[in-house]
Amino acid sequence: MSNNNSEPRTETLAETENFLVWKAEEPDGETTYHIELNNVTVHFFEEEWTEFIELARSLR
Repeated sequence: MSNNNSEPRTETLAETENFLVWKAEEPDGETTYHIELNNVTVHFFEEEWTEFIELARSLR
């Protein structure tokens, strides 16, 4: 029997035709966030994600 505890638990946060934002609950307890922009993916740790969201909100 395989142990799936080593696989992250993922959740899609937002999606459009060209973009995808998702998060992963890693087995070590870390949460990572990912933005897929066509063929580029940007990865963030929790602290970086919080700062990025603050930056994005200031663009309005």
